[in-house]
Amino acid sequence: MAKPRNKYGRILIKMSGEAMMGDRQFGLDPKTLSFIAGEIRGVHKLGVQIAVVIGGGNIFRGIEASADGIDRSSADYMGMLATVMNAIALQNAMEKAGVPTRVQSAIEMRELAEPYIRRKAVRHLEKGRVVIFAAGTGNPYFTTDTAAALRAMEIDAEVIFKATKVDGVYSADPVKDPKAKKYDRITYKDVINKGLRVMDYTAITLCMDNGMPIVVFNLKGKGNIKSLIAGKKVGTLIEGNGQGNKK
Repeated sequence: MAKPRNKYGRILIKMSGEAMMGDRQFGLDPKTLSFIAGEIRGVHKLGVQIAVVIGGGNIFRGIEASADGIDRSSADYMGMLATVMNAIALQNAMEKAGVPTRVQSAIEMRELAEPYIRRKAVRHLEKGRVVIFAAGTGNPYFTTDTAAALRAMEIDAEVIFKATKVDGVYSADPVKDPKAKKYDRITYKDVINKGLRVMDYTAITLCMDNGMPIVVFNLKGKGNIKSLIAGKKVGTLIEGNGQGNKK
């Protein structure tokens, strides 16, 4: 029997720092890291080329620190350093799971990570290594969402998987509004026009201009990434310019 083909051959997973906290209020949860590594390992074994962009909000959030009085540029650079810490932690967990990885940083720190070089990143992917992109874009005033959109374009990823704590995009916060409707598909323009807090507008616009689809899904759901690779409907797909369809 012929082996079923994967829907995607090269993906970029955007993961928030908060996703690595588990049930903690701050920092890193080893069990959560192990779970994430196992989920990525399952997809890696299918031959899918995987890149990851990781946030740093579990350690330091630049925008909040800026509001508390720290210079915005300084705060953002501090946030970038937090993403490097998370990237190293994820790398450690993934290599314990038997997945070869490379960390590339937009801010040069050769003792910890490779400098970001697009062609080298693509070569790592082609050799079956998971590439973890750290330090955002390397510039203040840009979020890791924007970094994910940018890196996805640069490495010619086919899709961005936006890993969250909820199972898709809703018309309102489902925790606060029990009547919130979940979308199985929605367009970039609808995300912007409806003010849905999925990714920041710079990232959404960049994806829209370049036709990069985004799938928002629950990272805690076991097997969700593998189901998406198989083409199953999980979470919410963001693409196109027409009206989104509610479930």
